[in-house]
Amino acid sequence: MAEQTKQQLLLLEKVLLLKSLSIFRETPETILAELAPLMQEEEIEEGIVIFKESEPGDCMYIILSGEIQIHKGKTTLAILKEKEVFGELSLLDAETRSATATAQTDCVLFKIDQEPFYELIDTRPEVARGFIKMLCNRLRQLNEKTARGSL
Repeated sequence: MAEQTKQQLLLLEKVLLLKSLSIFRETPETILAELAPLMQEEEIEEGIVIFKESEPGDCMYIILSGEIQIHKGKTTLAILKEKEVFGELSLLDAETRSATATAQTDCVLFKIDQEPFYELIDTRPEVARGFIKMLCNRLRQLNEKTARGSL
């Protein structure tokens, strides 16, 4: 893995990464600076299952580098790449995971746990609004796929 990706990102770099995500695009940098310290860096090797469908979930991930396969059994739902998020539903509810996430390549991820995230959205509703917009976009895309019969 490249030396650059192994280095921990500085707070400013984490804020810029968060700002680049659709989920946080409209969140002010001052609020993202409160979220950035919650991000835990994890290096995941190719082929590792990050979480399995039906397991309890309590965190989300941001992809810094690499590719993640989101799948149900052998059916691939998505291949996610740099600057995409997954597992975000688990930040909002305590339900089980709706799919399995497997590293397609070696990856560097940032993990955000549910409890500190809840504390942040209690005082910063802008963060929750970003989540709602992202979830609405994903629902629209799923509706379009279903209407086209490609699901």
